[in-house]
Amino acid sequence: MSSEIRVRTDADLPEAADALVRVHGTDGYPVEGVADPVAWLTPPGLLSSWVVEQDGRVVGQVCVTEPRDEGAVALWLKETLGDEEEVAVLGRLFVIREARGNTLGEKLTRTAMEYAEKIGRRLVLDVMEKDRAAMRLYERLGWEPIGSTIHTGQVPARAYVAPQNPQNSQN
Repeated sequence: MSSEIRVRTDADLPEAADALVRVHGTDGYPVEGVADPVAWLTPPGLLSSWVVEQDGRVVGQVCVTEPRDEGAVALWLKETLGDEEEVAVLGRLFVIREARGNTLGEKLTRTAMEYAEKIGRRLVLDVMEKDRAAMRLYERLGWEPIGSTIHTGQVPARAYVAPQNPQNSQN
């Protein structure tokens, strides 16, 4: 199967929204946003987003946003005494179940990490405690846990920060 990661366009939104609804049905992710998936895929402060196509159809996506009251941002800024302009948030990462096992989630994450490095921002995120596979992915890529938080005010989550230099996280 051939796959391609590229910048998401507005024309991709219907297919990405359908993929999101499928992921929610199989994984319970996300816990919010499924009622209006296009709105969830286009959050305020969106800096960039990418889709992964497999054999011509959108099977996953990821985005990077400006900080917006995320627990991971607060934890990182408290630890570093930094400022919000130095950080961005990786989010809305998903790949439909049928396309998993091809490192597509990893490739999407690396794309977001490289983008953040280019714009001079450190990526943070939170991942729901139940999403163990996502935690393993981030840890394999060198992300470090920075504390616990609550995702969308209701779900226990773990906060992570991306490695300082993504090119060195090739484990």
